Amino acid sequence: MTLSDTPAYFSVRDIHAYYGESYIVQGISFEINEGEILALLGRNGAGKTSTLRAIARTGDPQVTQGEIWLDGDPLHEMASFEASRSGLGLVPEDRRIIQGLTVEENIKLAQIAPPIGWSLDQIYELFPRLEERRKQEGVTLSGGEQQMLAIARALARQVKILLLDEPYEGLAPVIVQEIAKTLSHIREQGITTVIVEQNALAALKLADRAVILDTAQLSMTALRRPFWMMRNCALNIWPSNGPGGEDYPLRSLKDALLQRDCTYG
Repeated sequence: MTLSDTPAYFSVRDIHAYYGESYIVQGISFEINEGEILALLGRNGAGKTSTLRAIARTGDPQVTQGEIWLDGDPLHEMASFEASRSGLGLVPEDRRIIQGLTVEENIKLAQIAPPIGWSLDQIYELFPRLEERRKQEGVTLSGGEQQMLAIARALARQVKILLLDEPYEGLAPVIVQEIAKTLSHIREQGITTVIVEQNALAALKLADRAVILDTAQLSMTALRRPFWMMRNCALNIWPSNGPGGEDYPLRSLKDALLQRDCTYG
C-alpha cells in the first residue's frame, strides 16, 4: 500500500513488533480518514490482535520500528496512557469489566481523569439497556451487554479513534446487529474505528474499507475502487450459506475481493 507523504487522520506506517524474540507484526501499513470504519481481517494467528495491541502502545508486543499517527500526534513516541490521552481508545477482546463495580461505576471510573468524553446522558441515550441496569454489577451482564459497557467506557473518555478487538465474539446474531447499529451511530459522530473481527461478513457490511492480514503481514487492502462497490460485490461472490462467514478460508474472501468484476482491471 502506498501512503501519502502527509499522514492521514490516522495512519500506521511500516510497524514491526515482537513478543520476546517472536516476530509477530511484520511491516503493517494502512491509513484511515476521519469518521471511517476499517475492518482488520485475517485467519486465526494472522496477527490481528497483536497489530491492534501494537497500535494501542500496550508494550506487549513491543514495537521496534514504524510510525503511528493520530490527527497529527505521533503515537509511536508515546506510552499507552499518553496515547489514551491523545484520543486512542482500546476495547479488548476480554472487555475487562471491573468486578465489584456497577455498570455506572465502571463508566464513571473511566472519567476519573481528563480528558472526559461523552456524558452519562449521552451514553445512556446510545445504550438504554445500560441505563436500565446502571445499578447492576457489570460482570453479571449478558455478553452483549458487557460489550456495550466496554464500548461505553471507551466513549466516556475523549476518543478520536476506537480500536475494537472481536466485538461480535460469542454474541447471538440479533445482538451482533445491535452492536453494528451502535458502531454506525458512533461513526456518525465522527469517531474513527478499527475493528478486528473473525466474522468477516459482518465486519464487511459495516466497514468503509478493509485490510487483510496473512501470517503477520499485510496481504491486501480493499482500496482500489470505492470500497462499498468492492464490498457489495465480494459479499455476492463469497459463500454465505455455509457454517458461517468466519469459517471460510481467508483465501476465499481475498479471491472474492480480487475477482475481476470487483476491481478495476
